[in-house]
Amino acid sequence: MSLSSIAPTAAGPEPGDTVAAPPGPRRPRRRGPGPGAGSWRTRLEIAVFVAPALALMGLFIAWPVVSAVRMSFYRWRGFGPMDDFVGLRNYERVLTDDVFTQAVGHNFVIVVLSILIQLPLGLAVALLLNRRMRGRGLVRTLIFVPYVVAEVIAGVIWFQLLLPETGVADGLIRGVGLTPPDQGFLGTPSLALWAVFGVLTWKYLGLAILLFLAGLQSVPDEIYEAAALDGASWWQTQVRVVVPLLGPTIRTWCFLSMIGSIQQFDVVWVLTGGGPANATTTMATYLLTQGTQRGNYGIAGAASVVLFVIGVVMAALYQRFVLRRDTRPEG
Repeated sequence: MSLSSIAPTAAGPEPGDTVAAPPGPRRPRRRGPGPGAGSWRTRLEIAVFVAPALALMGLFIAWPVVSAVRMSFYRWRGFGPMDDFVGLRNYERVLTDDVFTQAVGHNFVIVVLSILIQLPLGLAVALLLNRRMRGRGLVRTLIFVPYVVAEVIAGVIWFQLLLPETGVADGLIRGVGLTPPDQGFLGTPSLALWAVFGVLTWKYLGLAILLFLAGLQSVPDEIYEAAALDGASWWQTQVRVVVPLLGPTIRTWCFLSMIGSIQQFDVVWVLTGGGPANATTTMATYLLTQGTQRGNYGIAGAASVVLFVIGVVMAALYQRFVLRRDTRPEG
């Protein structure tokens, strides 16, 4: 037996077999960014886009707050260096001032009246405007117009309407056989705050109606159909089905109304300036009177800090106990 008979022979390819092509030249693999390069690039992009907003917030929010806190520890008349340090004396004067405590009470009265009056009134109007009716778009526009009018313009308009003797309000009251107050609605201490709140309701009721209408648009038609199949009337459907579904919208509006009432200034200042006899003074009008009119910038700074703390505490408590159910993750 020869060696050639037992040596392995290279068999050729069988028919139907695929012959692999010879490997070509290997291309160099591109190296991407390192594991941390993408994250740093993302952070840089975020910083570039957020930096202008942070700069504006620091310039118009953070710096004034810090300046007010610093000013509140000094007796300062608005000119010259602040070198008369008085510590917490300005806060003591503010918190023991009957005018300021009365102003805090007025702010909370506006908060309570807004929720008790504007909430049901705005909800009722929104439910009516959510139905199909002629001129619904025009009515919606007319109701929302007062909200887009500037506060100063609205205050000037209502100041002219409520003027004693010559105002339209006194003329209408006389036209129905009643006697208007001698000093007018804005000049009578017992009526001034109610008149101011009436103007605030006219001004801001459109926002409540707009938000409630937006919430009603999100209610699916199947809800109404299911309620109708169960024999519920229109009123029962609204009260027992639709209004509970508007819970998040109602709570959001209450939060906005609360914060706006605590900071109320412009409409009150144009209408009454805080008078008569401090009957409509708010915390914002108090600090402006102490600062720009009387030159007590240290007291005004202390009042502004107290106003800021009250607003933050109320917002935190509302977020903790009311809005928590809307922000809590499901599951």
